Amino acid sequence: MKRAAPNETQQAKPEEGLGLKGRTRRKYLVGGLLGGAALLVGWGVQPPRQRLHTGEPLPVAKGTVALNGWVAVKQDGTVSVVVPRSEMGQGVHTALLTLVAEELDVALESVRVAQAPIDPIFANLTVLRENLPFHPDDTGQLRQGAQWMMAKLGRELGIMFTGGSTSVKDAWTPMREAGAVARAMLLKAAAEQWKAPVAKLRTEDGFVLHPDGRRLGYGALALDAARVGEGIDGTDVRLKEPRDFRLIGKPLRRVDSHVKSTGAARFGIDARPPGMVYAAVKMAPMVGATLAAFDASAVRRMAGVQAVVPVPGTPGDLTGAGAGVAVVAGSWWQARQAANALPVTWNEGAHARLSTETLFESFARALDEEGGFAYHEAGSQDVTGAAVTVSAEYRAPYLAHAAMEPINCTAQVVDGKVRLWVSTQVPSVAVDVAARVAGVAREDVAIEVMLLGGGFGRRLEADMVAQAVTVAISLQGKPVQLIWSREDDTTHDVYRPAALARYKAHLDAKGNILAWDARSAGGAIGHQYFPRNLGLPGLGPDKTTAEGAYDMQYGIANQCIAHVIVDSPVPLGYWRSVGHSHNAFFKETFVEELAHAAGRDSVEFRRSLLQEHPRALAVLDAAVARAGQPEEGRAHGVALHRSFGTTVAQVAEVSVREGTIRVHRVVCAIDCGLVVNPNIVAQQVESGVVYGLSAALHGEITLKDGKVEQSNFGDYSVLRMSEAPEVETIIMPSSAHPEGVGEPAVPPVAPAVAAAVFRLTGQRLRSLPLRLSSSSQ
Repeated sequence: MKRAAPNETQQAKPEEGLGLKGRTRRKYLVGGLLGGAALLVGWGVQPPRQRLHTGEPLPVAKGTVALNGWVAVKQDGTVSVVVPRSEMGQGVHTALLTLVAEELDVALESVRVAQAPIDPIFANLTVLRENLPFHPDDTGQLRQGAQWMMAKLGRELGIMFTGGSTSVKDAWTPMREAGAVARAMLLKAAAEQWKAPVAKLRTEDGFVLHPDGRRLGYGALALDAARVGEGIDGTDVRLKEPRDFRLIGKPLRRVDSHVKSTGAARFGIDARPPGMVYAAVKMAPMVGATLAAFDASAVRRMAGVQAVVPVPGTPGDLTGAGAGVAVVAGSWWQARQAANALPVTWNEGAHARLSTETLFESFARALDEEGGFAYHEAGSQDVTGAAVTVSAEYRAPYLAHAAMEPINCTAQVVDGKVRLWVSTQVPSVAVDVAARVAGVAREDVAIEVMLLGGGFGRRLEADMVAQAVTVAISLQGKPVQLIWSREDDTTHDVYRPAALARYKAHLDAKGNILAWDARSAGGAIGHQYFPRNLGLPGLGPDKTTAEGAYDMQYGIANQCIAHVIVDSPVPLGYWRSVGHSHNAFFKETFVEELAHAAGRDSVEFRRSLLQEHPRALAVLDAAVARAGQPEEGRAHGVALHRSFGTTVAQVAEVSVREGTIRVHRVVCAIDCGLVVNPNIVAQQVESGVVYGLSAALHGEITLKDGKVEQSNFGDYSVLRMSEAPEVETIIMPSSAHPEGVGEPAVPPVAPAVAAAVFRLTGQRLRSLPLRLSSSSQ
């Protein structure tokens, strides 16, 4: 792992706002929806609710004092910090603890993670706010007002959500305020004991210090702090300036390293409540099929079998799970063997002949017949003086998540109460789903959020929770752990949408872009996710369909980016980097094609388009400078992309031998604003490159006769150790607000590799995964 920090870059200047037509559409869409919501709820003009105190007192152990909804202090001085985001390998526990520890003035080693209760103050407000379809350069009042309203809506809905690369971004203010408020309370308590002015005291490493050398530990002050500190809130304290940070920005060790290295870490699949039994599910093999009949008697005498429970899906319910029958046994292997042997008859439904070919044919027809919704328009496509017109069609497949920990959930239903042990990115959604399935109140569901062995968006779903609770209801109080096999997971995922895109641009005689037109077609995740998980309507445009295409940083005067939503019979879900994962490939590959048509170097071509975005230009220059020259027999490919507020430039060093594409090295420069922990940023960049490269070289889900054809890592391959490239990370220095880190390194990988392949072979790859034709092998 290598990282470097070039000189500080300038802030980007905002470009002109949206064209009139784009503004009018967006005002209608956003203003109408949010205005209606405000009138319905009745709080449109009220300030957002506080995020410091929970509705119910924070549950703490004996000898521990809660100072607010986020921070509690034990008598020995150990600090517990409530972390409302799920740890799935991305280092969020470490990053969020650091925010509180910085403002509280305690060492990270003395801080412990406490599970967040289900409470609205732990809602993720940023993820809803950033789901609005505004161009990043639009800083107008409409955007500000809409985002303010969405943050209010998020606070009311109370959705605890880990995703969208928003964890640090959302927690940056409330968790620092929680630490600062707790520190102010402790200072006030010490001042009263010593009869000294608060201004004369200071804090350091868990102690309040007096100028005369006296000191009091936080543990000794906690009770008094809780008593005298009432009324202190975020408006009474000042957060530290970056120049005063002692923890933020430092390469601190992760707090979860030891338990994960020793095997002591507990993931969802490690839950072991007393008396637990296991369940495996036989699920419908075809998309949209429903349960017709099953013969439980055929397996009841098999070893260990205790029950056979139908878990029928609702017709038209586009979850990964769909319909199925669960078999309960004393061990999971016994349950799996019996489920495999269980005779089941399915109603095939309307999609028994569904195939990848028919799906892409529907996308092509949509592009032929419809203009789609324009997410961004500027200028006009009716230009004069064009010397060259370039057109290209691109294609991206469905993708599975392929997280290492199998899908699982442990549930117990007894005396009208439900308990869950589950790896989830959405604890509040899991609780709501469990309550609905069990027919109990939300307050009667308790949840223990376990560590996640990978999420990537798959554990934003609650289908496994619904299945586990359904089975637990029939077991008279026994807890049951329901586990999917790898085949279950691959064939019953909620997939990254497939997409077809058509790009066209006009160039003048000097190779400058006169007009840019990009249209795509495919399913919309929000049309499925919001109804099935949040009970919200899945209507209208969906930003994720066009993100990465409509919000590019390139300065092009005349542009139009639109998407046609084609309702998907295939279950769709959020996949790491979402729409950016394929739209970056379309956009950046097209930029390469335009540079080639113009007879210009692709890096210089990009530089000419980034003059109004100096921060992005600096990222590009940093990556290219570090990459240097490729080794003999190899070529460099470049890509630049902004996603989740973060700009990433990548240079991939690639060779092609006997038709096999091999990526040896990826240099990645990243501007993600102010960095909380550079080690974690580098780790996430490396992870993103590997995850993105898996998809670029191997990832593809196909369907035939209504069935997913891939089933396990043998035919849905992920990157092997022998294929993994060296990754060098350059973190750009910045004092700007922190932006996303978990996903932005994924999108540029595929177009960077494709550009290098073109330099080596002359073959332009316009479909994912990247495969060379036989003529070049």
